[in-house]
Amino acid sequence: MSSRRASSQTGSYQVTAITLLAVTTYAINEANAEVRAGLDSQAPRMTPESEVGMKTLVFGILMVALLMALGQYSAAMPGEEQDKARLESMSVAELERTGDQFRAQKDYEQAIKYFQAALRQDKNNARLYNKLGLAELKISDFRAASHDFNKAAKIDRRFAEAFNNIGAVAYVQKNYGSATKYFKKALALNETSATFHVNLGAAWFSQNKLDRAMAEYTRALELDPEVFMQISRTGVSAQIASPEERARYSYMLAKIYAQRGDAEHCLQCLRKAKEDGYPDLARVYKDEEFSRLRQDARLAEVVPPPVEK
Repeated sequence: MSSRRASSQTGSYQVTAITLLAVTTYAINEANAEVRAGLDSQAPRMTPESEVGMKTLVFGILMVALLMALGQYSAAMPGEEQDKARLESMSVAELERTGDQFRAQKDYEQAIKYFQAALRQDKNNARLYNKLGLAELKISDFRAASHDFNKAAKIDRRFAEAFNNIGAVAYVQKNYGSATKYFKKALALNETSATFHVNLGAAWFSQNKLDRAMAEYTRALELDPEVFMQISRTGVSAQIASPEERARYSYMLAKIYAQRGDAEHCLQCLRKAKEDGYPDLARVYKDEEFSRLRQDARLAEVVPPPVEK
């Protein structure tokens, strides 16, 4: 239950209890007044004993209703109050560690709750804002994620990951110009991050600036030969949506691997390009980058050589 919903329900129980208490008090006063008036009056009416019995019955019914409302109220509060007390009793480090655990388990809602609790104690922690933004990004809350990444970058102007993540939000929203700007800022702070180079390459690729994209991907592989295997499912490159784009992307990566003499990864990328329907696979027999690979018999299995006329 959200805090807003819990607060509303708690308020409802409180209003019910207060209303019933007021009605009960009023009924008791009225009963006493009526009984006294009945005892003094000579007009025909219920006997004092009957009237007292009636008032007692009304009183009893109201008291039962009051106790039921109070029971509901008290039953609703302990879990919420205990949860709030537990969060408040934990240190920032404990809250952050628990948030990290929930994020690793892909329980992003719980991770957000713990990171937010940690930030209530440490309002100027750039690392926590960045982690909160990452959890929000996973549930596609782009507005909140962008806000928290920007907060992290504002607190720590040297926080390269925060600038990269602002770019990632822009990228998934297809704002490639803005994404490019922030990926460049991240690289200005940390040029040796292979992931940042891949992200900038993806932004260039999405703008059809293939030479620039290849330059970034080549640098990423120089820094980390396994970078594409590590981020293929989770990085911004995974956001390349259409089969046509993925096919073109895979063919470009195949070129880069071929230039590096990495036949295994080159052939793997060519297979992906073929699966996604890349129309110009025969160019492997023309493009200079594949010259060494043409002597590998496995290439013909992926891309049959052209028939000589």
